[in-house]
Amino acid sequence: MKALFIGGTGIISSAVSSSLVELGWDLYLLNRGNNNTRVPEGAKIIKADINDEANVAALIKDHHFDVVADFIAFVPSQVERDIRLFKDKTKQYIFISSASAYQKPLSDYKVTEYTPLSNPYWEYSRNKIACEELLINEYRKNAFPITIVRPSHTYDEYKIPLGVHGNNGSWQVAKRMLENKPVIIHGDGSSLWTLTHNSDFAKGFIGLMGNVHAMGEAVNITSDESLTWNQIYEIIAAALGVKLNAVHIASDYLAASSSYDFTGSLLGDKANSVVFDNSKLKRLVPGFTATVRFDQGIRALLNNVLSHPELQEEDKEFDAWCDNIIENYRASIKKF
Repeated sequence: MKALFIGGTGIISSAVSSSLVELGWDLYLLNRGNNNTRVPEGAKIIKADINDEANVAALIKDHHFDVVADFIAFVPSQVERDIRLFKDKTKQYIFISSASAYQKPLSDYKVTEYTPLSNPYWEYSRNKIACEELLINEYRKNAFPITIVRPSHTYDEYKIPLGVHGNNGSWQVAKRMLENKPVIIHGDGSSLWTLTHNSDFAKGFIGLMGNVHAMGEAVNITSDESLTWNQIYEIIAAALGVKLNAVHIASDYLAASSSYDFTGSLLGDKANSVVFDNSKLKRLVPGFTATVRFDQGIRALLNNVLSHPELQEEDKEFDAWCDNIIENYRASIKKF
């Protein structure tokens, strides 16, 4: 079996790439070659910018694929380009959408593939919805062989999954924990969230590849484990060997900050309680089970980060912002 991944070295796609090579797939990765440390041995690189459509068309001229998956398509124009490039080149085209596309606020806490798509808070999510609509129309009108995948919050061994962090990633929050500084948790921390290890995502994704029953379908791929944000932060602190010093701040208050845009990522995503129904995935991929519990996954992640100083990127601007917003929030509470 032969596959082409556009991207293939990110948080989600790197686990799929390495597992696929181990399974004996003939894997090609089309990217600009900026992250070669995550290219699994045995994968073949087509070095190109996917946005250079003419060049890509020339490079794949003699290729045909069983599966093409685009991990870095975010807007409809990019999907339209993919349709032009791969309509006669693949038996299945997999688009990676996002669970953030589901309606906000939710009418039911349990999310299935039939939950309406609507997110007035986040342009990223609205663009994913538009991409899905374009692909479904292409499938219905021209039999373009699509499968849509909707992951939620997926993590690897490099980046700590959190609700609130700065532009340089999440290490600064872990550093604040280690220094016993107060750490911001959005809302009261009681909303439910789902975190999925990328190795578990890979199992579900690979099960959909070349799967005739997945054609024309949209499928959630997440863990079945639900945790409150309070539990998530407590688990991270415990893995670091420290006591959590949490400060709960309303998501609306954080979204109103002029320094960081939390409107989409919080109000349009993480501030909402979500529990995912993966029964459709389990019908399509018999035997699928997410096996990495969060407390296990986060220990492995933190062991890796703590042993690699280059992954500990400080964010002094975000650190100062945290101190300032916590001080202002506490001061506002005292007025009442």
